Order: sequence, then structure tokens, then C-alpha cells
Amino acid sequence: MVEPDFSVRTDAEIKQWIENYERAGKAADPKYGLLIDELSRRQVGKHKLDINKSIEHLKTCAMRQEFTTYGALAAASGVAWSKARMHMNGARGHLDMLLSYCHSHDLPYLPAICVNQKMKEVGELEDSALDGFIKGMARLHVRVDDPKAFHKECCDECWKWGARQSKL
Repeated sequence: MVEPDFSVRTDAEIKQWIENYERAGKAADPKYGLLIDELSRRQVGKHKLDINKSIEHLKTCAMRQEFTTYGALAAASGVAWSKARMHMNGARGHLDMLLSYCHSHDLPYLPAICVNQKMKEVGELEDSALDGFIKGMARLHVRVDDPKAFHKECCDECWKWGARQSKL
């Protein structure tokens, strides 16, 4: 597949294109993955959160079978939590982009293992974080009937994936 030239497209056009793919339920299309990669590259230049560094951090945590925190995720990009916080949540926020990246790159939903500091030992998402996680999944047309059970399943998939990677 020939990579399209996104340099002539604005951020708004890239975001709209991504939304169109999601609305159509085509988040598995390879072009969707290219769009996510492009938007991720552009976001690094704006707020310094680097999707590739975040993915590597999450992969390492999955291999260690450890939950991580939003602050640690920001630190992986070399960004202070006070600056990263406003870019983490919401549609097209860093966590949402990580979900899209995982979806389009055939990875488990690694952001599932990222929780706030006080929940790190138990690995649960607080209600607002769980709501954001589920909204991200809905944009990817992933059906979720029981949010807490689904989150646990996603964490389990991360642990299984991490264990397989550790054996390679």
C-alpha cells in the first residue's frame, strides 16, 4: 500500500477523516492506521506527548505485568504531568489516540493498564476514567455491555500479550 501524502492536509482534515472512518466502522482499515500515525506525529510537535514512547512504556509495563499511571505515561515522553494533564483525556486526547493506535496496529488495548496513582495497586479505573475508556471503544465500534468487566478483560489481554513478548 502506497502511503498517502498527508502534508497537504490540515490537522482538522486529518481528524475529520479519522472520524469518518470511525463512524463508518472502518477502524480496521490500514488507511485508518496511517491517519492515526500522522495525527500522532503532529501532536508530538504541539504538546510533546509522544505516542511511540507511550506505547513502548505500556508494552514494558505489560511485559512486567504492572499497572502504570498517567503521570508515568507523561514522564515517558519527558513531559511534566502538570503540562500533560490537559492533553490526556477526551476524544483525540492522548489516551484516546493510544486506544486507536492499539486498535489499528493489532495490539491489546494497552491504555487499559494505565490508571491514576491511587488505583495503581488494584488496577481499577475511576468512574470518569472508565467512562472515557468506554467512549473511546465506542468510537472504534467495539461493543461493551459491562464496562468494568470489559476493562478487566482488556487488562487480562495486556498481561497475556506481555507474557508472550517476554518469552520471545
